[in-house]
Amino acid sequence: MTTKKITKVGGDEDSPQKSTFVPTAEAKGQATQLRIFAAVLWVLAIGAEIGAILVLQKSAKPIVTSTWVWMIALIVIDLILVVIGSMLWKKSNRLDPASKKDTVRFFIQNQLGVIIAVIAFLPLVILIFTNKDLDGKQKGILGGIAIAALIIAGLLSADFNPPSKEEYAQQTSRIEELTGANSVYWTKSGTKYHIYADCSHINTNRTDEIFNGTVAKARELKNITELCKTCENKAEKTKGIKGITDQKPEAGE
Repeated sequence: MTTKKITKVGGDEDSPQKSTFVPTAEAKGQATQLRIFAAVLWVLAIGAEIGAILVLQKSAKPIVTSTWVWMIALIVIDLILVVIGSMLWKKSNRLDPASKKDTVRFFIQNQLGVIIAVIAFLPLVILIFTNKDLDGKQKGILGGIAIAALIIAGLLSADFNPPSKEEYAQQTSRIEELTGANSVYWTKSGTKYHIYADCSHINTNRTDEIFNGTVAKARELKNITELCKTCENKAEKTKGIKGITDQKPEAGE
């Protein structure tokens, strides 16, 4: 029996999922808000890129220190806006995932942050290296900073383990198959969700609080996608024993 504090995380419980996953109205609404915020930040990021381009084109020749400062500052602002927007977009996809059946939409929805990163930096990189007023050293420094920002933004914006409706449905179905309910446990630092709150992997001296919610909620809040094998094996064994004891004896036995 666990003695840890268990925090119930609300939202989309008691809604069995079978062949497909349907987000709750609350989750869908939150996803829409996050996508709007992400879009606004991405527009501002592209605005910062345009600002950097204008500074470079209209600056005095040769390039003075103030121009360098403005260019670097705008590139950094561009990077911050792209990354924050991508973080919000990825969270929205965990709330309202796309379906793998629509391959194109699935790719675009989950990797849109990378596409925006390219739009927000690549034109500036090209302009820097084709600018006739910059010498080789200046192109190397400014171009290197812009390319580094592009790479960082791309890596942080990419979703290497994108969620899907099918994955949510499969994972939820597995939990319901084992326990009869869409309810799992996880911790702040955990990488797996659990069927039992007293599982030895989470009910330890290092754990102060255990969270309880649906499979989708574990993915939304912590991006946890894997079921604890210890819990799974225990549930399989418990289910097997219960199945034997629930069998009615046949006539003559």
